[in-house]
Order: sequence, then structure tokens, then C-alpha cells
Amino acid sequence: MGRYVIRRLLQMIPVFIGSTFLIFFMVYALGDPVAALFGDKAPDPATAARIRKDLYLDEPLWKQYLHYMGQILTGDFGTAFNGQKVTELMASAFPVTLRLTIVALLFEIVVGIVLGVLSGLRRGRSLDTSVLLITLIVVSIPTFVSGYVLQFLIGVKWGVVTPAVSPYAPFGELILPGVVLALTSLAYVTRLTRTTIAENSRADYIRTAVAKGLPRHRLVTRHLLRNSLIPVVTFIGTDVGALMGGAIVTERIFNIHGVGYQLYQGILRQNSPTVVGFVTILVIVFLLANLLVDLLYAVLDPRIRYA
Repeated sequence: MGRYVIRRLLQMIPVFIGSTFLIFFMVYALGDPVAALFGDKAPDPATAARIRKDLYLDEPLWKQYLHYMGQILTGDFGTAFNGQKVTELMASAFPVTLRLTIVALLFEIVVGIVLGVLSGLRRGRSLDTSVLLITLIVVSIPTFVSGYVLQFLIGVKWGVVTPAVSPYAPFGELILPGVVLALTSLAYVTRLTRTTIAENSRADYIRTAVAKGLPRHRLVTRHLLRNSLIPVVTFIGTDVGALMGGAIVTERIFNIHGVGYQLYQGILRQNSPTVVGFVTILVIVFLLANLLVDLLYAVLDPRIRYA
């Protein structure tokens, strides 16, 4: 197991370099950060040249990237155009989005897997049909529509929760945004769990366990569910980074100043250091989540061994 983890970590290095270079290239090569800094006003050539030199933008792109990677290794993600350190923006944004992601993941895992198991065990019955219909509707509705509708109904009309989230964003205020963020993923987890449960319930090892007289709850939890969760865990692992990076719409609806908000502001104002810095951290989150998923395979299925 230890050698496998080391090998996977080494494999992450070229993936990380390739991903961050593409991000760096798309942000810096396809736009002019200095021109964006001055807005509609044309900058003085001498001033623009000095700023480019200070920001290391007068060097070739590969040198800019090497300089940026050298800064990252020392924990320096650069400075935003408003003069604030990108690390300071991360320190205020990532904890908020992390709490939002935890709420969304809990809702997605608990509700999605439970509905999927119940639907898979009752394949072809009314419950199964209802779950499939509801999840199809959820997938078809865009996040900005479901977000505004739930915000109006639950937050404004019924007054169950506050329509907007305070700057500190405690867990209690993130329940509704977390539900909105998790709705689409919840539908996919439900349908994926339902499919794997329905397929594995007809497998030979399940028929053997039934013939041996195992109790139904032990049959479902110890045998059927563990073998059926491998594709579900794969989806959830890749969804962690997607939830953190894809929370732009949800955070805009509920006025949450997290990663999505900072990315939106960075893209809107063409604040290149902010965009590159935040996306670099999201790449690391994606890679670590995928490594964790691979290690969970052996926990779910004892037949899987890592050399």
C-alpha cells in the first residue's frame, strides 16, 4: 500500500504541472492583465512597461510559469491587482466553501445512497418509478433556477431560513445553499446507486448468501451495498472538486463569499493572479480526492490489493 501511494503521488506531479501550465497559459497568454488593470483607460506606455516588469510579464511565457511555480513552492501565490495577497483571499474564501461542500456532500451521500438502495431493491415498482422520475426532473432543472426558487419559497415566502448568508457563513446558514449545490449530484448518485444495486442483487454471490439464510439487513449492508458502492464512491470523489469549483452560481445566489465568488470576481475583473491561484488549489483538491477514492476501493472490496 505504501509503495502504491508513493507511486500515485509521483504520477500526480506531471498531471499537476500539465494542468497548471494550461491554466496559466489560458489566463496569461489569451489576455493582457495590465490592460485589464487600467480598464477602459489606455495606460501610459512607460507605466505599463514598469508594471509588466514588476509582475514578470515581460518574460517569455515559460519563464513566467517557472517563476510562478517557484513562488508556489514558497507559499506565495502572488498579489491581486487590488494589492491584497492571494493567500489572504484564499484564507477567507476556502473555509467558507469547504463548509458549503461538506453540507452538500453529506446531503448527497446520505439521501442519494438511501434513495438509490430503496429504489434498487424495489426495481420496477412504484417507488422505483417515482425516484427515477424525480431525479430526472432534478437533473433537467439548472442550478440557478432551483436556487432562486428554493430561496424564494423557503427563505422569503415561508421564512424558514434567511435568504442570504452572513459573511461568517456558519453551518446552520449553509443548509439551503448546500442542498441547492448538491441537487444535481444527488440525482446522479441516486440513479447510479439504484443501477448498481439492481444489477448486483441478481449476482451469484447474493443468491448464495440468500440460500445460506443470511438476514436481509446483513445481506444488504455487508454484501450488496459494499460491492455496489465502488462506482458511487468514484463519482463522489471526483465530485468534491467539482462542488468546490462549481459553486459560483450557488454562492452568487446566496451572497456567499467563497471560492466561487472570488473566481467570479477574478474573471469579471480579469484579475489573473487570483484566478490562477484559486484554480491551482482546486487542481490539488481534484488530485487528492482521486487518490483517496483509489484507496477506498480496497476498503469496500477486500479482493482489491495494491502492490
